[in-house]
Amino acid sequence: MTNITISDSVKYIGVDDHDIDLFEGQYRVPDGVSYNSYLIMDEKIALMDTVDRRKGGEWMARLDETLAGRTPDYLVTLHMEPDHAANIAAVMERYPAMRIVGNAKTFAMTAQFFGTDYADRRVVVCEGDTLELGSHTLHFVMAPMVHWPEVMVAYEQSEKILFSADAFGRFGALDVEMPWEDEARRYFINIVGKYGVNVQALLKKAAALDIAAICPLHGPVLKENLGYYTGKYLTWSSYEPEQKGVAIAFASIYGNTAAAAHRLAEMLRRRGEENVVVYDLARCDMAEATAAFFRFDRAVLASSTYDAGLFPVMDTFLSRLKSKNWQQRRVGLIENGTWAPAAARIMCERLSQMKCICIAEPVVTLRSKMNDASCRQMESLADSLTA
Repeated sequence: MTNITISDSVKYIGVDDHDIDLFEGQYRVPDGVSYNSYLIMDEKIALMDTVDRRKGGEWMARLDETLAGRTPDYLVTLHMEPDHAANIAAVMERYPAMRIVGNAKTFAMTAQFFGTDYADRRVVVCEGDTLELGSHTLHFVMAPMVHWPEVMVAYEQSEKILFSADAFGRFGALDVEMPWEDEARRYFINIVGKYGVNVQALLKKAAALDIAAICPLHGPVLKENLGYYTGKYLTWSSYEPEQKGVAIAFASIYGNTAAAAHRLAEMLRRRGEENVVVYDLARCDMAEATAAFFRFDRAVLASSTYDAGLFPVMDTFLSRLKSKNWQQRRVGLIENGTWAPAAARIMCERLSQMKCICIAEPVVTLRSKMNDASCRQMESLADSLTA
């Protein structure tokens, strides 16, 4: 059980999950994930969200222990996704006098998940509404599509705490020591990345608040250097590259396209490129590759032609990039085809559906494997990418 100190009145009652293999059924989490929940102890007690059903029993025991015989007055539901809301019905039944706080969209979803909109126990809040607990006051700020339509955040004014829902979250259980940035980037790009405009709107609202701590629903409580975290979110949500570098992703059948991708990486490094990363899309964590494509200012896609189209993992990767709103990058292309290379044409078509993508010249074509002519093309592409 991870013990986190927030303040005398605000208690962490979240739980770590090391048994999960795929978050949201698709994202690898080798270091687990935390489901964060909080208690604000005052004249009235506010329970801030629940946790995933997988850890409901452990969480309920921790809740009871922290309450020490008291009864919560409110369950504040910032986000209805099941990894945070799965225990709503159970905790509402356990504390029949407790009321549930949410917005109108929240209660449409409780009806869908639990068969009730809690009409006789609900407190419906809107933008700017407050909830008085005694010396603590929660101010509610709507954050639609960060990353579900009902999402809101809550700012506690006396201790200057922002309860940020999924914003500022991170993969990884809290009992694992790790830097925040890499797993926060992978989390943001893959979970929230599509909704950059909505994140920017929330950041604008948050900029007007005097925030001393951020309490997200996943990952560590953030208390120091908050400008660093908000700065990362500003960059990620604007789709601007974080740093100079080249991310290469390849889809190879028999290894010849893979060899070309690695050869190009060597060429780039010889030209002084310090940050070059290469991903085998058939074997890597595609979410990590996606995050890298957002991180760096240039990219290369290398694909075999397959059934007159793209090799399936490249097709999947391009769909993922488009769905996450990838844009504003310079991209090199390598195609391979023994008798009818088509991958470059199809990749160009797919990239044309994304915003502000510039194709670097030349496009490299392999006929089965590298030869002198294709190596010269790759040298020219390396020059173009590093110019």
